[in-house]
Amino acid sequence: MSGILYGVGVGPGDPELMTLKAVRLIKENNIVAFPGERPRETTAYRIAVAAVPELADKQLIPVHMPMTRDKEVQGKCHRENAEMLEILLKEGNNIIFLTLGDPAIYSTFTYIQQIVEKDGFRTQLISGVPSFCAAAATVDVPLAVGNEQIHIVPAVQGMKESFSDSGTYVLMKAGSKMKEIKELIKKSGRSAVMVENCGMKEEQVYFQVADMPDAAGYYSLIISKETGEL
Repeated sequence: MSGILYGVGVGPGDPELMTLKAVRLIKENNIVAFPGERPRETTAYRIAVAAVPELADKQLIPVHMPMTRDKEVQGKCHRENAEMLEILLKEGNNIIFLTLGDPAIYSTFTYIQQIVEKDGFRTQLISGVPSFCAAAATVDVPLAVGNEQIHIVPAVQGMKESFSDSGTYVLMKAGSKMKEIKELIKKSGRSAVMVENCGMKEEQVYFQVADMPDAAGYYSLIISKETGEL
């Protein structure tokens, strides 16, 4: 019988936020995959090995995902990675694919999962703590109260419009678009807080738009609410 490909969320950065289920699966299986060319240098590895030291002795599989918007290059890479993992699955091995946050939210695992499932193999998602939930806890702010809506936006793609709906906005991966996002927030009159590298040693928190840097790291997230709610 073929093995199962597990997409396992390790949370946003703090090893203590990894779930018991994620820890158990890593301990019970010998093959662990990572989105990156050098597994031991990935953020997911650094988080997981702090919670599961046994990870260092596992078979670590690199799954290289080039940072490009070329759909043809992306598709070829995803297919090659999926076929590489399928060889191991056919041999009856389970594979633990570690991903930051939760594997159901803007995860690189999704692209591999879709191909592997189409090819007839079993997959399973294992939830992790999403970065925006951890960030809200870090700044001690509720994301939603009562009937308030939450809008999750991949800011890295660019905000083409201002904040058109009421409620809380979560701007994911905001680092490369900071100047534009700051201007939109100022024009909207909304309040905002930014958390960079949530749960990691390099964590930075900015409670005022004026204090937010014009350039920030990839793991930057902004929570924006109606005026005065932060």
